[in-house]
Amino acid sequence: MEKRTIVTIFLLGVISLVFCDLLHVKAETITRETIDEVDMRLKLLNKRAVKSIKSRDGDIIDCVDIYKQPAFDHPALRNHKIQMKPSFHVASSETPTSKNDTSQQAVSQTWRRSGGFCPNGTIPIRRIRRKDLSAANSLNRFGKKNPQPHLYATTNTTENDRPAVVYVNDTKAGLGQVNRSAAVLLTVGYNYIGAEGDINLWNPRVSSPEDYSAAQIWLKNGPAESFESVEAGWMVNPKLYGDTLSRLFIYWTTDAYKSTGCFDLTCSGFVQTNPKVVLGAALEPCSSEMGPQYQMTVSINMDPSTSNWWLRLGQGNPVGYWPGTLFNYLQHSAILVEWGGEVYSPNVKKSPHTTTAMGSGDYASTLEGSACYVKQVRIVDYSLALKYPEWVGTWADEDYCYSAYNYIQRYGVEPVLYFGGPGRNTLCP
Repeated sequence: MEKRTIVTIFLLGVISLVFCDLLHVKAETITRETIDEVDMRLKLLNKRAVKSIKSRDGDIIDCVDIYKQPAFDHPALRNHKIQMKPSFHVASSETPTSKNDTSQQAVSQTWRRSGGFCPNGTIPIRRIRRKDLSAANSLNRFGKKNPQPHLYATTNTTENDRPAVVYVNDTKAGLGQVNRSAAVLLTVGYNYIGAEGDINLWNPRVSSPEDYSAAQIWLKNGPAESFESVEAGWMVNPKLYGDTLSRLFIYWTTDAYKSTGCFDLTCSGFVQTNPKVVLGAALEPCSSEMGPQYQMTVSINMDPSTSNWWLRLGQGNPVGYWPGTLFNYLQHSAILVEWGGEVYSPNVKKSPHTTTAMGSGDYASTLEGSACYVKQVRIVDYSLALKYPEWVGTWADEDYCYSAYNYIQRYGVEPVLYFGGPGRNTLCP
């Protein structure tokens, strides 16, 4: 009996060793396959550089031949001819009473302080590193917003969970989204071909690597379930950028984030023409409570002759464009424009709520010097003139978590949008 027990124990030990070896071999195989996939994706993402610049914030900026940038990997752009500058001019409709205080200071990109520059004929692209891809939940979705749960499902969705919608010319446009919380100023119309705003720069707390916090402009068209959108602003996104710095970003989609589009140049689509701006680069300096306030002017306008959507920063400084051929509805115009903030988290609209902050982290009601703002809110129609929208309204998915307030100081002074909030607190459990 004793011998049988010893033999049994011995056999079990051998089996355990063999099983552990098999697991080790399998783990090594999986690791090797993953490394190979990461290497392959890095080769696709990072184009051959003519020159590289090390930024003091740790980024590596590659100067890439303008004709070899990621945009031309898109099937619809294989034979695309670059439009080097917009063919239109947007006329200002400013009056003395509509101008806001211009004492706020402009922001700049950290990499420019490193003393380097990209030579003519190239564009600067932030290099994607192995650690960036290793942190991604999925290589296939790296650089993309997480897709929406089905917004209008008849099961597992309460009435309160469903997004609010507006109708324009019988087209349903969604406002709220299931795993995002927004606080915005919005306008609805038929023929918006541009929008602009001076966006206050802060560095909000992001409590989880899965979360992000953004301040931006959206231009949208199409049905709520598969809308098209072009977007730009600043964000803190640890999962994408590997840190908690506030960074310039752009985004586009043609199917409500399901599969198309991406942040910055992490997929093909956006055509960059400016050799001095890096999409995804850190911005500085950030505003501080009751201290100096910093802002950047963000403008997105469609070129009527090409249907390309041009991004400008500052005073008419073109960065590049989303080609009109990427879109269906947005080839003609946008019907919905939004300005404000957005927090993505698996823990919005739930309890316990995320503690990721929006804007400065203070509510909109705290106003100048405390809350984040957008000034000089403008739209452009086919008159090609900048105008304050004829109709605006505010929307907040979770008023007690993040709020929006279109503040009018006095008669004759243009409203200022304030937005933001701390996330979880006693009113937002």
